[in-house]
Amino acid sequence: MRRIDAIGIGFGVFVAGGIAYLGLQQVGLDSQKAGIWSQVLLISGLLGWLATYVFRAVGQKMTYHQQREDYEQAFFQKRLDELTPEELAKIQAEIEQEKQTQV
Repeated sequence: MRRIDAIGIGFGVFVAGGIAYLGLQQVGLDSQKAGIWSQVLLISGLLGWLATYVFRAVGQKMTYHQQREDYEQAFFQKRLDELTPEELAKIQAEIEQEKQTQV
């Protein structure tokens, strides 16, 4: 995320809080209660976002993990494509031999 993106998100949250505050005042709440409830809404949103972040981090579904996994797959596929048929047959024979010894 770029710095300008973070500034934009922060400004958007600030504006959303102001809109929530004004909307609650229009509904009929006094300014103190509207301020409290707009803060409750913003904190609830923050905790919800934090929960999704934690679930993605624990489940390793973050962008970094996905990019790394895609890179590793592409790297190993390229290495596999570069092998000659003889080398590939030798590796497959070694894998079969290891499977036989493990069983």
